[in-house]
Amino acid sequence: MINLISDTVTKPTPAMLEAMMQAEVGDDVFGEDPTVNALEAKAAALFGKEAALYCPSGTMTNQIAIKVHTQPLDEVICDQHSHIYHYEVGGYAFHSGVAINLLEGDQGRLSAEQVEAAVKPTFDWLPKSALVVLENTCNRAGGSYYQLKDMRAIREVCRRKNMKLHLDGARIFNALTESGNTPLEIGELFDSISVCLSKGLGAPVGSLLIGDRDLIRAARRVRKVMGGGMRQAGFLAAAGIYALDHHVERLREDHARAQQIAGVLEQLPFVSQLRPVSTNILIFDLIPSITAARFLEALGQNGVKASSFGTHTVRMVTHLDFTDEMLEKVLEILPRLF
Repeated sequence: MINLISDTVTKPTPAMLEAMMQAEVGDDVFGEDPTVNALEAKAAALFGKEAALYCPSGTMTNQIAIKVHTQPLDEVICDQHSHIYHYEVGGYAFHSGVAINLLEGDQGRLSAEQVEAAVKPTFDWLPKSALVVLENTCNRAGGSYYQLKDMRAIREVCRRKNMKLHLDGARIFNALTESGNTPLEIGELFDSISVCLSKGLGAPVGSLLIGDRDLIRAARRVRKVMGGGMRQAGFLAAAGIYALDHHVERLREDHARAQQIAGVLEQLPFVSQLRPVSTNILIFDLIPSITAARFLEALGQNGVKASSFGTHTVRMVTHLDFTDEMLEKVLEILPRLF
């Protein structure tokens, strides 16, 4: 079965497994796992920050960031497609007691003008605008990414309005692969950054929250109360180190394969619209007579999995385990589904 449901479906490569098996471990709750410490130091240095925190998931790193940057009765400003709004179970309200202010950006990307206009005046009956969250790349918008100048402009608004700026960088390396920017350029703009190791980078588990030393010190306490303190986590952290060392440059292959699938999809009579394909995510709408469920059933009968993103909308995601041979099969299958 060819699995295009998500880039989270990858399995560790033999070399990654070997690195995991060779990891030196300790108790990370006590700060004594040398491999976790090495991963955190590596990630922090990569983005020019002082510290980092290894967590089980990107949902946890995002939720910790919201918690440490806000107080109850604050609000978070983000795009309407944001992962923190759609796919984290309303955690912003559950954990942090904050409101959320959804803006209609351009394919998941906010402008500085939008952010500034969204900031609430300081009335007793309104939440305080305290945090802006950008998602790069934006999952629900088809893997779209920000230009550096636009993020810099939003950073300036946050500085003037005394707001914090967090990056949900679950797929930040996909964005950097296409934009040509560096992690250091990203790091200087944000108060905190979340990076997933278990998506395009191919690690089995784990995300990092990156920021200054005081923020990460506070974040460790929040991680603990959320149940995210792990013991001999170095076996997993070793996979993260391997992923950062070996799986970043190859993201170009995933993007190239996505473009080839896009070239076929846009020619199919049963595809009504293909969203812009910027990185490794393809989102497309089907004609009214074909539902996503019917499309996925036909696709599955041909040995390919994808996911529904609505009644007539489908998502496919290319990744480390999707080979050129699999690509050729998908390109051959799609035109003869209906």
